[in-house]
Amino acid sequence: MKYIILVGDGMGDYPLAELGGKTPLAMARTPHMDWIADHGELGLVSTIPDGCETGSDTANLSLLGYDPRKTQTRRAPLEAASLGVNLRPADVAFRCNLVTLSEQEGELAMDDYSAGHISTGEAGTLMEAIDKALGDETFRFYPGVSYRHLMVWHGGTDEVHTTPPHDITGEKVGPYLNRMTPHGVLLELMNQASAVLKDHPINKMRVKKGLKPANHIWFWGQGHAPKLEAFKQRTGLTGAMISAVDLLRGIGVYIGLSVIQVPGATGYFDTDYEAKARYALSTLRSVDLVYVHVEAPDEAGHAGLLDEKIGAIEAFDAKVVGKVLQGLGDVDEYRIMVTTDHYTPVSVKTHTTEPVPFAICGKNIPEPSGEFGGFNEEAAAGQDLLIADGHSLMKRFIRLGK
Repeated sequence: MKYIILVGDGMGDYPLAELGGKTPLAMARTPHMDWIADHGELGLVSTIPDGCETGSDTANLSLLGYDPRKTQTRRAPLEAASLGVNLRPADVAFRCNLVTLSEQEGELAMDDYSAGHISTGEAGTLMEAIDKALGDETFRFYPGVSYRHLMVWHGGTDEVHTTPPHDITGEKVGPYLNRMTPHGVLLELMNQASAVLKDHPINKMRVKKGLKPANHIWFWGQGHAPKLEAFKQRTGLTGAMISAVDLLRGIGVYIGLSVIQVPGATGYFDTDYEAKARYALSTLRSVDLVYVHVEAPDEAGHAGLLDEKIGAIEAFDAKVVGKVLQGLGDVDEYRIMVTTDHYTPVSVKTHTTEPVPFAICGKNIPEPSGEFGGFNEEAAAGQDLLIADGHSLMKRFIRLGK
């Protein structure tokens, strides 16, 4: 038996007046996800337990079968694993965004949490400059992908009140920085980094081109290294992770999945969707389960870009789900699940906690007597199936019908 899970990050959303009361997922043309829903099992799964942070780390751990209430560590240590940074017990990893801050009524405001989705090459050069200027035995900076980077505080604390920058787009940052005042060393690092970035040739060139400069860094998502049971030990299955973002790759590293690097996977709208499908099908020949994560719908949600979100959902359906379904035609026994990890509504530009739709079809999954109405939030809510403990969905997926 082969298993494949396809996750469109942040696809869930709210009904919108400009879409006639439909959600982006319901409005998007998604014949392949609809086919899975109409030929198997459709329901809702709660991926964000009460008391846990509403993040992709929480939600994807749930989908992979891990209870975030017992295993959650915040995202930065997971990203450290993806970058090959080994954390010692006393180390604290912080997510370090390159951001654009601008003046708003005489105060600094969060203009762009991604510094205009700066390229990985440009960002890597900037992070190297920051580490050269500020890195020492206590603090080190490591480049990641696009705007997503890492800082490690040796002998530091994770008891710091930080805020995800994508949660405060357009807001003045003073109140959020004030919450970090008890740890002034972090604020000083941020100020020193802004001085390094201000006159860097890359930022001067970006401004000249009309692009947003990466003029500040922003710390958040901090934590110590987690301890997670191996996926094979929990399920008896070998597996692989395909994602463009370090968070998901890091989860893969910690739970013993093979992390597959896909050329052209960017974590943004320009990602090579079809390459992810090709690599998923190829990898499935040598492992039992492949987990494919696509970031683009989430990025559109954070930016409040409705058309781009619908476009990303449609690209995910056509170029990932469709291509995978086509390729599975040669597989004798398989199960496929399509889902999203959480809502990222374009109206609020951040993650929310509603249960998300999932659909499963394949070997030993009974087909429904009629059509559900496709794969979307309303259709899933209309079924009498809610997986309240999200981490139990994996067990249902791999054992259902056995």
